Amino acid sequence: MKYFPVFADLDTASVVIVGGGEQAAQKVRLLRKTRARITVIAETVTDELRDLAQQGAIAIAMRAFAARDLDGQRLVYAASGDRAMDAAVSQAAQSQGIPVNVVDAPELSTFITPAIVDRAPVTIAIGTEGAAPVLAREIKTRLESWLPANLGLLAARAQALRSLVAISIPDGRARRRLWERLLQGPFRQAVLRGAEAQADHIFAAEIEGSREPATGRVSLIGCGPGDPDLLTLKAVQRLQEADVLVVDRLVNTKILDYARRDAERILVGKTPGRASISQAEISRILVREASAGKVVARLKGGDPLIFGRAAEEMAALQAARIPVEVIPGVTAALACAARVGLPVTLREHVRQFSVVTGATAHGEPELDWAALTAKDTAFAIYMGVGNAPAIRRNLLAAGMKPETLVVIVENGTQASERSAATNLQDLTDCVVQLGIAGPAVIFVGLDWQGAGLQRPQNVIVHRRRVQPGRPQEQAPVCAEGFL
Repeated sequence: MKYFPVFADLDTASVVIVGGGEQAAQKVRLLRKTRARITVIAETVTDELRDLAQQGAIAIAMRAFAARDLDGQRLVYAASGDRAMDAAVSQAAQSQGIPVNVVDAPELSTFITPAIVDRAPVTIAIGTEGAAPVLAREIKTRLESWLPANLGLLAARAQALRSLVAISIPDGRARRRLWERLLQGPFRQAVLRGAEAQADHIFAAEIEGSREPATGRVSLIGCGPGDPDLLTLKAVQRLQEADVLVVDRLVNTKILDYARRDAERILVGKTPGRASISQAEISRILVREASAGKVVARLKGGDPLIFGRAAEEMAALQAARIPVEVIPGVTAALACAARVGLPVTLREHVRQFSVVTGATAHGEPELDWAALTAKDTAFAIYMGVGNAPAIRRNLLAAGMKPETLVVIVENGTQASERSAATNLQDLTDCVVQLGIAGPAVIFVGLDWQGAGLQRPQNVIVHRRRVQPGRPQEQAPVCAEGFL
């Protein structure tokens, strides 16, 4: 971020615009939405600017710019169209520490003017750091069509009630929840349609209800395999409501940007082979925070109900009589399969698809290996990279063919994503030779050819190569005809 977004207080402040043409007029139109005292300095001006001066809306100095014109100014715009003049204005402003914007010259500017959606007192600023004004305009257009034209009425009503709410509801968390209900529920709708009496009645009832002790709650949120764009709308809503975030290790840190900046963050991630917070302690944290009346968001990678230990946390919360809900997420198996275009079911070929774990607290998983090798069956293995040799050995012993296709997707949906295709016989070698460390999903029994699809070019093909006379030497090889 090169430009830090701020809102400048221009109420009765002095602003100078150097230039009298169309570019200067555009800045005047924008600034007139404020109560700034606007002065235009130019030897010639447009009829529009001259008319505004005659109306007393702006002041005009019909002369050349001088550095003393900047004394006492809050902001400066250089819009003369003369690059030398604009550069001189910029230099003079910066020497006095006054923010300056030079039209179409970000290199001479210390601030830029964003695209604006005006629903005063609600104002939305959209900037692209000057890189793509057309993109900013597109976003502005979408927001204009989405936001009610009279949204400002709701904000103004909230502003008028703020002091009363602060006096009536001294607890900060209870007050925030009241505002959430007011501005997102029936009170909002009543204000926007002009039903003042109904809005007053709803407000009085909400104030009375907010005097009751705050009740905490917990949302177990599935954050998907990593890509923030895969978050559900409800997940984003719960993130924005939360007072406390209890975060797993595999949750992409970019997802935390969707939460309130003042939300407390408690990191409870488990790292294999290292000391970490126990599941029992995590459950105690959830109960403790919610019992204090806080709204808690428990962030988990993938989906909470698929190897996310949601059941243990739900049981602890229910035992403590704390409301808990599960917000589903895109589980890693489906997300990773989608990334490599690999159907997980296929009519007449794959009638059953399972998701199994490749690791347990005690080491190797105890799975029904025979069932996994049944006809028309495919499956995805979570947390299986470390136990790849045992998985390979058990599947071969249960009768699975050595040439069965295996696809591995590591860090699915993230920038560091890698995908590899091999066969069951070469599974261990593939993991070792390609240095796959996880998190990864291993797919067994699925293929593109059976679905009439082409293998994506970004999928590495690995086959153990045994050279004559050197049976122990192994190396990865990519070959178009392998699959």
